[in-house]
Amino acid sequence: MLSRDHGVTVDPVALQNSISRATEAVLGYRQADGHWVFELEADSTIPAEYVLLRHYLAEPVDAGLEAKIGNYLRRVQGAHGGWPLVHDGPFDMSASVKSYFALKMIGDSVDAPHMVRAREAIRSRGGAAGSNVFTRFLLALFGVVSWRATPVLPIEIMLLPMWSPFHINKISYWARTTMVPLMVLAALKPKAKNPKGVGIDELFLEDPKSVRMAPKAPHQSASWFYLFRSLDAVLRVIEPMFPKSLRQRAIDAALAFTEERLNGEDGMGAIYPPMANIVMMYEALGKDENYPPRATTRRGLDKLLVIREHEAYCQPCVSPVWDTALTCHALQEAGGDDTFAKAKLGLDWLKPRQVLELKGDWAVKAPDVRPGGWAFQYNNDHYPDLDDTAVVVMAMDRVRRQTGTREYDVAIARGREWIEGLQSRDGGWAAFDANNLEYYLNNIPFSDHGALLDPPTEDVTARCISMLGQLGETAATSKAMADGIAYLRRTQLAEGSWYGRWGLNYVYGTWSVLCALNVAGIDRNDPMIRKAADWLLSVQNQDGGWGEDAVSYRLDYKGYEAAPSTASQTAWALLGLMAAGEVENPAIARGVEYLKATQTEKGLWDEPRYTATGFPRVFYLRYHGYSKFFPLWALARYRNLRSTNSRVVGVGM
Repeated sequence: MLSRDHGVTVDPVALQNSISRATEAVLGYRQADGHWVFELEADSTIPAEYVLLRHYLAEPVDAGLEAKIGNYLRRVQGAHGGWPLVHDGPFDMSASVKSYFALKMIGDSVDAPHMVRAREAIRSRGGAAGSNVFTRFLLALFGVVSWRATPVLPIEIMLLPMWSPFHINKISYWARTTMVPLMVLAALKPKAKNPKGVGIDELFLEDPKSVRMAPKAPHQSASWFYLFRSLDAVLRVIEPMFPKSLRQRAIDAALAFTEERLNGEDGMGAIYPPMANIVMMYEALGKDENYPPRATTRRGLDKLLVIREHEAYCQPCVSPVWDTALTCHALQEAGGDDTFAKAKLGLDWLKPRQVLELKGDWAVKAPDVRPGGWAFQYNNDHYPDLDDTAVVVMAMDRVRRQTGTREYDVAIARGREWIEGLQSRDGGWAAFDANNLEYYLNNIPFSDHGALLDPPTEDVTARCISMLGQLGETAATSKAMADGIAYLRRTQLAEGSWYGRWGLNYVYGTWSVLCALNVAGIDRNDPMIRKAADWLLSVQNQDGGWGEDAVSYRLDYKGYEAAPSTASQTAWALLGLMAAGEVENPAIARGVEYLKATQTEKGLWDEPRYTATGFPRVFYLRYHGYSKFFPLWALARYRNLRSTNSRVVGVGM
């Protein structure tokens, strides 16, 4: 037997059977050209916005598609009557308002029981006036509220110099690409065609036209917020007086920015919000549906749809590079000649997708760095990201180690060079940019979501350190690594965990960092590692798994938020603990048994809960691949470590 601790036994034959079944199932998802892409599901807002966009443009009604989206929206309605941001989550005002609006647009009667429950849930919580900024812009475009309910976004921002307090390159890529076409819409103030004339006045406790600016968000500093609110009030008075020639120059600058980054059917930024805004922007500029940039972007939105027999929804984006790279790691861990060969074909699919020529927006703050990253989506050359790049490099390096091949040498070297060049001055790494540290901007009225910036985070920093460590660097040989490790020491919480920005949440962050510290050569007895391992052990559920709720992102975090176990979070905890040298710990055997016991007949795991993060407290993600490749990875890692004498994880993840 592999382990017999506290009555927990891991049968090696049963373990291998679980690994084999999971491997076969994951291989079954491989695309014809060798890559993997799994569904990426957010909350109800994106499918609701998709429906509303079609009616905004007065597109021909696709009754079949709308019926399927309606089925999806009704299914994910919460027991509280509204719509949550995560599976079984609490009521969210903006998701609820958009979902109700979309269902009414589809044709659901306001007297239908689910609509009555939704309306009562919204009104009992203060009404639709409590919606966030993005929802307010949508409602203004439909004429539900006036533009007084939205912050002023003068298009002239496009003409500001880089030294100004607010510049488009001082905010995150996702905010930048979303805001540029939105500023054109705010300047032109078009109104939805909305041929059915559907409105949602009944969701407000007051006259919707009387709604004014939203109050300060909890994350915002009062002094900064009211300074910016005062500036907003001044701009509201003087904006109409701006010279028409200046406005046209600014609109032209926004169009030039957009058209340089249109990115074919993959869309600007390759994410839904800017793509939808671009289509509406061209409509407002008088460009009909056949105008090539508009038509191409509109087709791209349809490519985000997931259409099943009875339901349909719209994804916020797609994740083929991320899915393929992580799947390749899991398959390399699982082993076997055929499995390894198919993983290598996945890496061969990834290799030409490295961005080696184009200097994207990241180069504004790192002008001397050569390109070398990978994007998250099929094509998004202006916006590669460091997390994907580090994970791809590590997967390629594993093949190089095993086979001695030199075919990935240039790709690995360029990826590493790009990552080292994008380290921020505080020692950490962010997802897309270096030194996006203008924290005061999260206090502008537009930033009620608190996600205007892309500062360094613990999980991405850990991934970059993991890559450097796997490539042979240590704190002694690499200043970048030494500075990164110092960043992680500073950011560890008193309880021992690390924050997870892109995965949910402290379990994800702590797994990421423990993998990095292990491969960086930090002694396993270092208090930083011991505290982290002890924390992970302390939050294991009674069933042997691990789970964590999205509420852990609350601003007044006081400790771990328990939640039902999930396959992906259990896998992260196991991988983190094994990196910390805990493979013999009885808790590991219990976690392995949890994964084996919850594996389905198809060889995979069911995971309705959301375990990934778009924007903390605002937008969460359910990667349908996470419950497929992460548990396989953890089970195979456990088998592999138990079959060696060293018990040391020799790779970065």
